[in-house]
Amino acid sequence: MKRSIHYLEYLYCHLLIIFLIGRVGFILNNRCVEHLSFLDAVGACWRGFVGHDLMVAAFLLAVPWLVGLFALRHPGLKLRAWLAPYYILMGLAVSVIIVADAVMYEYWQFKLGMVVLDYAASPEGTTNSVSFTYIFVRFIAFLVLALWTMIPCILLTPKTLPTWRTERLWFRNISIIWIFLLASGACFMRQGDVYGNPHKTFANHAAVNPVYAFFGSIRFSKDYSKRYDYFYEKDRAALFKGLYPEPANDIQDTLLTSQRPDILVVFIEGFGSRFVKELGGLPDVAPGWSRLIPEGIFWENYYSNSFRTDRGTVSAFSGWVSYTDIGLMKRTEFHSALPSLARSLSNEGYETGYIYGGAMTNMGKRKYLEDMDFRNLYDDTAFTETEKGTAWGIYDSTACQKACQLISQWDEGHHFLVVQTISSHEPWDVPYHRLEDKILNAFAYTDYSISCMIDSLRQLPEWDNLLVIMIPDHGFLYQQSYDPGFFRAPMLWMGGAIREPRRMDILMNQSDIPATLLSQMGIRHDEYPWSRNVLSKTYTYPFVYCNYPAGLLFADSTGTSIYDLGGEVVMMEQPADDGHRILCVKTILQTSYDQLQEIKN
Repeated sequence: MKRSIHYLEYLYCHLLIIFLIGRVGFILNNRCVEHLSFLDAVGACWRGFVGHDLMVAAFLLAVPWLVGLFALRHPGLKLRAWLAPYYILMGLAVSVIIVADAVMYEYWQFKLGMVVLDYAASPEGTTNSVSFTYIFVRFIAFLVLALWTMIPCILLTPKTLPTWRTERLWFRNISIIWIFLLASGACFMRQGDVYGNPHKTFANHAAVNPVYAFFGSIRFSKDYSKRYDYFYEKDRAALFKGLYPEPANDIQDTLLTSQRPDILVVFIEGFGSRFVKELGGLPDVAPGWSRLIPEGIFWENYYSNSFRTDRGTVSAFSGWVSYTDIGLMKRTEFHSALPSLARSLSNEGYETGYIYGGAMTNMGKRKYLEDMDFRNLYDDTAFTETEKGTAWGIYDSTACQKACQLISQWDEGHHFLVVQTISSHEPWDVPYHRLEDKILNAFAYTDYSISCMIDSLRQLPEWDNLLVIMIPDHGFLYQQSYDPGFFRAPMLWMGGAIREPRRMDILMNQSDIPATLLSQMGIRHDEYPWSRNVLSKTYTYPFVYCNYPAGLLFADSTGTSIYDLGGEVVMMEQPADDGHRILCVKTILQTSYDQLQEIKN
């Protein structure tokens, strides 16, 4: 009798222990991201317990509570049999969220949210990045936690409930407590409530209950314009005015010797500022960049738009901002509304092509490239079996040699070619051994492959009219995304088509490349609302806007601010300002989603 009276209390304590185990596992598994002191770890556990765990556990036990109330009115109801399926589903869901959150944080540095489902639909991105052993160990951890969650829940639930008076009195009292917890959780629970010091991001994220973070990221409204509704429309329009000026074809600075150069874009995997000495990065990783920078136009304040290749691809080649929870590469329903650099150049008589040494099935890459009018696509099937060397496909040196081969065969027309590198990515397996650190060595190999390609291109007659644009797709994923340096990246224009080597210190985004390049070529770019010609007289307020699923970055001449979307707090301001940067970044976020809804309609 005593056990049946108190089974909900036992289940409640059991779930709290599961959350504690998950939080400790999260902290231990991500020591490579940041090592917390004992006091910081205890503080994170306490804030998470008080702020999230108590109420999340109450929500998860709402079903057993309601079924228990029903069982009191129906003597003989097989309570355990009724609740066992729920416990199994709950245990699986809670366990997969806890384990996935701990594992993915090492790579993404933000709490697990619905955005992960987009990438889970393309599992090759995971299987190519890590070993079978890595996946197997994490699966075992999930399985153990799931069983540890489900079995006690089933065994602690009585088979039936007696109809004694004390049972009814207990359920009456526990009902008052449960209603209070559920109501308070629904009304007041926010991610930021468990944050301590806003500058200790990892400790704050450790405090956040992963189940809360995941379900809190679900957007139930299909209206994109309601996802981030910070301002009334009149105020939003006033704040947005002037941030993205109307397209203008005036050119303040001519960088090229020809308005119709052949163009090669080298789209480099994860090559952020951390690896380039000239941007304050490590000194010995990219000697090729250091050698080439004095020979080209080096953009010192260039920022990627987002944190993943699919987002960066759309920003670079469609001149579009990125979104926190939507990847437009995979959303084919939006492709017809996106502008395209390849299409703009095709309309001017350019032959377009794209080299990617892996499978173009990942995240809908092939469909996006086809819809953007890249006519000649070269994926891993364009190479022989002997040329395939990594889990992702073709080594960078081989892909760069393919680019040289194609360029050497160009006719007298105009050409636009992209070669995307992949070797500077997990599992860091490369045929190159200069640095002891496996990760840094992979980036050094990519740098070596590109510099060798440039040296080979110099020997070709096509070099005289060639513009080479070297840009990364995003920052280094092992660098914390709330670090301003995560988005900062190198960009270098070089080749026989540039007028002279120089340094450019103007702030610009990845999405500004199409408008800036097309303007240099005398081609209109009216269809690029989010791409700014940074060399135009209308570009009077230089700034950069970047985002990832958990936050936003805004930088201008006054400094940099990073805003945490989940906690709704400012995580970093260097230096502090009057709030103008945060107003701007919220305005751009809201406007971008409003426009997405207009396209959808």
